Amino acid sequence: MLVNPSSSSTPPLTERQSRQSSTLGGRDILLRSLDVDLTIGNQILLRVLLCSLSFVVGISYSSRLQPPTEQSKDAVAAETVAIAAASVFPTQQLAQLSPFELPPLPPEPRMTLRLKAVGDMVLGTNYPGNRLHPEPNRLLAGIAPLLQDADVVFGNFESTLTQHTIPSKDTRRPNVFAFRTPPSYNQLLQAAGFTVLNIANNHALDFGQQGFVETGAAIEQAGMQVVGRKGEITYTTLDELEMTVAWIGFSYSGQLNAMQALQSARSLVKAAQANADMVFISVHAGAEGTGALRTRNQTEYFFGENRGNLVEFSRALVNEGADLVLGHGPHVPRALELYQGKLIAYSLGNFVGYRTLSTQAQLGDSLVLELEFDSEGDLLVGKIHPVRLDRAGIPAPTANPATINLMRQLTQSDFPQTPLTIDPDGMIIPQVE
Repeated sequence: MLVNPSSSSTPPLTERQSRQSSTLGGRDILLRSLDVDLTIGNQILLRVLLCSLSFVVGISYSSRLQPPTEQSKDAVAAETVAIAAASVFPTQQLAQLSPFELPPLPPEPRMTLRLKAVGDMVLGTNYPGNRLHPEPNRLLAGIAPLLQDADVVFGNFESTLTQHTIPSKDTRRPNVFAFRTPPSYNQLLQAAGFTVLNIANNHALDFGQQGFVETGAAIEQAGMQVVGRKGEITYTTLDELEMTVAWIGFSYSGQLNAMQALQSARSLVKAAQANADMVFISVHAGAEGTGALRTRNQTEYFFGENRGNLVEFSRALVNEGADLVLGHGPHVPRALELYQGKLIAYSLGNFVGYRTLSTQAQLGDSLVLELEFDSEGDLLVGKIHPVRLDRAGIPAPTANPATINLMRQLTQSDFPQTPLTIDPDGMIIPQVE
């Protein structure tokens, strides 16, 4: 999720002055509180010892910020002071001295980016008939906890948020669908935790350009970012991490950023790289269904339509500087590939499809993909959180490892040489060379 700007910290000099004042004041109180009769010589020695101890404590605190050494000088000095103090005070008097408790150091700032990503989402439709949930808040309620604790949460919104009445498709033809979701459903997506939504897909223009524009506007009105407008790069600024992520959305349609136009795609990546720390790619492509589980380096077709070559496209953009490629569109999970140190997820499957998307077999096996990147955009670690869609298309976390097993198998078969391991618990581990 997007984080708030980091708050300013107290200047180091003021902190040091505060600690010095506290230590010196404690020394005077200690001298007055010891109910013992000391000779003049021992009183002088006591003051010297306490001054030395204040100095040692100060050095010890600062040494915590330095790399460890074999035996630090302040440790030796502390031992010397303790021995000298023992020669002045009996053991029972030393016990009266409360140990000086150092304040805890602030935690090290996290310099890694955590992303959670999901696939295709249709929250029901009211066109041509009403297939909306009677209690829409239930659509994502069960899965929302799994979308928390991330800097960015991404999903492919494969419908429209509009009230426009004229579709751009002839839905009387077989296998032709137009999805229309009420604009108010933008709040459901925002409440679930989404921060970035892709709208470059084959349903974004179901209600023409007007529906497309209204969909993007509804997403932004709810405080989320839109990815996928033609020729546009979306920038996500993470103030706490001092990082900027550039997003570019592609599809196989010429009305959007077409993946087949590789030279134009490369130019967008190059422009994004000049203005961001990382470049993330969203691509909606590939054949669909349980017969489209495999990923091959070739052009895919679905009902005679050119759905692009996902392998060629993804690798070309990584070569140009992209740090991550998130694929969606086949409606089933596909393999992962680590190419040039960058992750390519060839399909994230369905995520929610209330009374619109089939959930039979692997069409109902879903996931939340969690990834952590270093400041260079290289994958550090990841995890597949398995999800299962019920018969109505509503997602819920599951202990069933079907999605993990499927993606492990596909990764091993489709990219046997990729330097990436997926363990039985779904941990994604890059192999260090």
